[in-house]
Amino acid sequence: MAPAAPPPPLLPVLLVLGQPVLGAPGQGAGTWSRFARLPYPQDQLFLHDTFPDGFLWGAGSAAYQTEGGWRQGGKGASVWDTFAHRPAAPTGSVPPGPAGGDVASDSYNNLYRDAEGLRRLGVSHYRFSLAWARLLPNGTAPVNPAGLAHYRRLLGRLRELGVEPVVTLYHWDLPQGLQDAFGGWASPVLPRLFRDYAELCFRHFGGQVRYWLTMDNPYVVAWHGYGTGRLPPGVRGGPRLGYRAAHHLLQAHAEVWHLYNDHFRPTQRGKVSIALSSHWIKPQRMTEKDIKECQKSLDFVLGWFAKPIFIDGDYPESMRSNLSSLLPEFSEVEKKFIKGTADFFALSFGATLSFQLLDSHMKFQQLESISLRQLLYWISSEYNNPQIFIVENSWFVSGSTKRDDAKYIYYLKKFIMETLKAIRYDGVNVFGYTVWSLLDGFEWHRGYSIRRGLFYVDFQSHDKKLMPKSSVLFYQKLIEKNGFPPLPENQPIEGVLPCGFAWGIVDNYIQVDTTPAQFLDSNVYVWDVHQTKKLIKVDGVFTSKRKRQCVDFAAIRLQISLLQEMHVTHFHFSLKWSLILPLGNLSLINHTLVHYYQCFASELLRVNITPVVALWQPMAENQELPVSLAKCGAWENPETVQAFVEYAKFCFTSLGDHVKFWITMNEPSVKNLTYTAGHNLLKAHAKAWHLYDKEFRRSQKGKISIALQADWVEPACPFSRNDQEVADRILEFDIGWLAEPIFGNGDYPQVMRAWLHRRNSVDLYNFHLPYFSEDEKKLIQGSFDFFALSHYTTTLVGWEKEDALKYDHYLEVQMINDITWLHSPGRAAVVPWGLRKLLKWVKSKYGDVPIYVMANGIDDGQNMVYDKLRVYYIQNYINEALKAYTLDNVNLQGYFVYSFNDKTAPKYGLYSYTANQYEPKPSLKQYREIIDNDGFPGPETPELLCREEVASCPECHFFRTRKSLLAFISFIFVAFIVTICFITYYSKRVERRYK
Repeated sequence: MAPAAPPPPLLPVLLVLGQPVLGAPGQGAGTWSRFARLPYPQDQLFLHDTFPDGFLWGAGSAAYQTEGGWRQGGKGASVWDTFAHRPAAPTGSVPPGPAGGDVASDSYNNLYRDAEGLRRLGVSHYRFSLAWARLLPNGTAPVNPAGLAHYRRLLGRLRELGVEPVVTLYHWDLPQGLQDAFGGWASPVLPRLFRDYAELCFRHFGGQVRYWLTMDNPYVVAWHGYGTGRLPPGVRGGPRLGYRAAHHLLQAHAEVWHLYNDHFRPTQRGKVSIALSSHWIKPQRMTEKDIKECQKSLDFVLGWFAKPIFIDGDYPESMRSNLSSLLPEFSEVEKKFIKGTADFFALSFGATLSFQLLDSHMKFQQLESISLRQLLYWISSEYNNPQIFIVENSWFVSGSTKRDDAKYIYYLKKFIMETLKAIRYDGVNVFGYTVWSLLDGFEWHRGYSIRRGLFYVDFQSHDKKLMPKSSVLFYQKLIEKNGFPPLPENQPIEGVLPCGFAWGIVDNYIQVDTTPAQFLDSNVYVWDVHQTKKLIKVDGVFTSKRKRQCVDFAAIRLQISLLQEMHVTHFHFSLKWSLILPLGNLSLINHTLVHYYQCFASELLRVNITPVVALWQPMAENQELPVSLAKCGAWENPETVQAFVEYAKFCFTSLGDHVKFWITMNEPSVKNLTYTAGHNLLKAHAKAWHLYDKEFRRSQKGKISIALQADWVEPACPFSRNDQEVADRILEFDIGWLAEPIFGNGDYPQVMRAWLHRRNSVDLYNFHLPYFSEDEKKLIQGSFDFFALSHYTTTLVGWEKEDALKYDHYLEVQMINDITWLHSPGRAAVVPWGLRKLLKWVKSKYGDVPIYVMANGIDDGQNMVYDKLRVYYIQNYINEALKAYTLDNVNLQGYFVYSFNDKTAPKYGLYSYTANQYEPKPSLKQYREIIDNDGFPGPETPELLCREEVASCPECHFFRTRKSLLAFISFIFVAFIVTICFITYYSKRVERRYK
């Protein structure tokens, strides 16, 4: 068989199906079907690559959210000041009271503090907004000199740092004077007043600003400011007023763009756009109807403003046809005036609109999602592939989260990775990215209940110091590297695993069918050929019984043949204690079942498959203990220890001739164990091990140990010492609890004892971790021949409480999810490098002990699409195991895939099981190829030559080591034969001619 190719790199092949075609209204509707066709799971793998040279990295903020100083320096009141100070607020809007943005992060008085944060990040640009009411307190003249001076200082400091300003003229904080005098954006007067304000800003600041945004998220301003009243100015004017306000916002934007284009662009050479916010939506079902509804949803939110500006100066057709007279009309002159009034597409995407301020009616019964990549592709397809500048993006953490904002980091990582894929895979023209926000601030309708800043602000403190969160370090390093460059540890390696390596498969419990074959029946029958045509038993007449034979069990033959197809060398299964000894002792033995196990093991050996047998594996019903033991306390009862030892002795005696690879206990679940039960379980294991060592090892020549479940635990914030302490603690509670007494010092981990002592003394818990006597320590310590572990996934943990549903109060640990990881249908994270880290950890703690990965697998939801994920899983986890063996010198002796088939382990099998038929899945073929090649040999990999092969075939060894010489001799021999044939042929022709 040809050598197996090494596993695919984490950077998948380029998936570009062509750059988005020049757009037209409705062109984006192809987005959903396009992404549904992309290869799985390759398209969902993390992309290790960098952004284009010159890509802009920045952070942003908004005046009302961070400036504070609402009465300082001559500033006038804004609609947000008024709204936040109301004595009562409608349900769902910002809570009333003086909090609001009166002080917020106090950026007005801490300009240089904020600039230092920008310097530390290393950003290329900073997006901020001008407070209209700070420059024009009443919204119109006179100008406030203090406001001009403040923003001049900010721009000057940014110039000193080499940070490009991206300035928003209007970010929701309309001067209250304009609302009182004209009715705000409901008035057609506002576009002209906004133009006057913009002209002031261009004249005073335009020489230092290259990127201008006229306004932010007009959807929220119009719909929730003048339609629903959820946000300032709180006008509940219904849809008609909301659409009228949006009409004026679009006119105002166009006025300002033309102002700049006609009067300031020639000298200032800047660019002007509008920050448009959007959600993403996915269809309930991939039907034409649902996809049209998704397209309509985007039209009603993003297209409402984007189509007039980027396409033809008018609203989307879906809005026109659905809203009738509610939607205002543009004249032909206005359409021409609005069309093309953006120099780039400024996109806002994230926690402001998504799942918050998006009107539920505008989802059109489809499903909201947070796929930035698909939105970018839709925009590119719908609006003529514009240059896109992401001017706001991030998620949020709880308002109580301080410095280690892991959740925020992983959302940021997801969004930035999706942006990179949009550029590299989809051909979308994105030239900049802006994190929201630079620092914690007032989060609009959610007040201070959430945080979105890179820097932490203690709002109760007087000085409002900025303290960097973990996300600062993450973003800083990302900017330095300009993305996620490939790292050597992320690349697959070539190589093979050692001679005698155990390639195995797991079945929790083998299929047991002890039904005897028909010819074992000792009765005599007569065939009634004349009447009934049936066999009639002759009473009182019997034949002699023969001994049962292994061939009597048809179920064994089938299972063995399936295993042979896999080319595995080892098969791991568990015995059923509750069935072998139903009463929990030797008074009643199920000899038929024991004989079945004997036959199964002997048949495995006959086809050169080594049986790996576990004495006990806990299952849901009675923990798979005999009922009498389960009812009497199970492992809480010390008598279960002696019962287990007697059971083990019986198994060693009955099966030991066929089984040389024993597991005392397979995957005892620490999540379901009390400390007393764990204590007794360890003693039972140790006594069984010593029993085998003293009474059976010499004659049976086997080996024995315990198999522990060992998923890897990683600190959620890699830069956080607190998160690292939590990860270390969980590893000791999850693995060290049972491993340390056996493979370490004979006692429980010190981390466990110290933590439990602290919890018991501080919180008045009563969790007692038992003590071993010195004799028990000696008994348990060293009771192993190898370290067997089951590994399935990796978990992220942190110390900051973020999600109560995933927080363990007892261990003070928050479970975190990296949403960039692949996940199975059962939500198991696919993290191949976690296995390598685990193997290195075991070696570092317990020395150069032989290690077997006794189970490693993932569910497929009984959907063959997800078997592709298993193919990726098996290939990459084995490659990480190879790295541990080759690069880290881990003494790895074997690897077992979980599981054998779907009948005994639904959703996990390499064989599917339907209608009494077993069918191999593609992942089985993949695993078989890896086994046949002992890993991933490459052109430079030396050929693996094992002693057994040389011993069994010395002649084969002679030929293998002289392949080049043999090839040359073969060539000479063939050439000689051909030459003789030619000489003979022509000699005969010559003879005929002379005759």
